Parts: sequence; structure tokens; C-alpha cells
Amino acid sequence: MTFQRILSRLKKYPLKDYIAGFLFSGKFDRKGVLVYSDGRPYPKIIHKGGTLVAGNCQFYSGVRLEIGKNGRLEIGNGSYLNRNTLIICEKRVDIGRNCKIAWDVVIMDSDLHPLNSEPLVNKPVFIEDNVWIGCRSIILKGVTIGEGAVVAAGSVVTKSIPPYTIWGGAPAKFIAHINAPKDDVAATPAQAIYE
Repeated sequence: MTFQRILSRLKKYPLKDYIAGFLFSGKFDRKGVLVYSDGRPYPKIIHKGGTLVAGNCQFYSGVRLEIGKNGRLEIGNGSYLNRNTLIICEKRVDIGRNCKIAWDVVIMDSDLHPLNSEPLVNKPVFIEDNVWIGCRSIILKGVTIGEGAVVAAGSVVTKSIPPYTIWGGAPAKFIAHINAPKDDVAATPAQAIYE
């Protein structure tokens, strides 16, 4: 990395964020540059032996990641987890590139406890690239959220969401289609809506 690139990155985020990100990143099995910002409480990882992989992503205060002994949590480049996001991964949770996850979002691949002595059921959660998840949404086990999809604030997602659609409500229901970006333009979902 050249000296100019290092300086430009340091101008973008305060040095304390890089130091906190470096300390936080020690719990990851494979990682890029993790930038932590926004003060206390610091992000927390409860790592019970599973695999935790992250690209160049950002974590805000209060983020909590819980990975079970057989779990695998992957977070792609350019994604961020905003304040108080909780991810519980007993089997597998994949978050794609450039995903924007708002405050107080809960993502779980498990019900966390069995009912009536039935075995615990875990189903993977896949969040594809360029997904936006609104504040206080809940993403439940076995869900795939397609590329470029938007989940409205306060939604409870109980079934898979197709790419380039907007869903909202409890349980989440289809609201609208989003125009897929043209091949030559890397549009965000918001840009695609207004084209």
C-alpha cells in the first residue's frame, strides 16, 4: 500500500477507529481491514469455535456477533452493520458485498431453543450483494434475500425475497419491484428506483 493511500484512508476515518478495528479483528479467521467507529459499547463477538470471515467492512457501536461451534459467518467487502445489530449464527449466515444493515437489526439462523424436546432446527441465512435492511428488522432462519433487495424498517422476514424487490411488514410482504442496474452502471437499489 502506498503512503498516499494510507494517508487518504487516515483522513477518511480517525486513527482510533483503525486501532479499535484492528483489536476487534483479532477474533476473525480471515479478514480484510475492519473499521470500527462510533464509540462505546464496542462491538462484541461471542465465538464458540465456528468460523468468522469478513472483508473490508464497518461495525458500529453495540454490534454483537454470536457464532456457534459449528457456525460459519461471512461478511463481504463494503458491508456495514449499524448500531446494535445482532447476528446469531449456529449453522451459516452469509452477508454479501455492499450490504447496508441499519440499527437494531436481528439476523438468526436458529430458533435458539427447541420446543417440546424436539431437536434444534438451524437453517442458513443468505443475504446477497447490495441489500438494504431497514431499522429494527428481523431476518429469520432459512431465508435468502436476493441481490439488490430492500427490506423496510420494522419488517419480519420469514421467507425468501427475490432480487430487486422491496418488502415490508410483519410478516414481510411484497411492496414493489426495483429496476435492476444496467450492466455498465454499478447502481445502488436507491439509484435503480429513481431511474
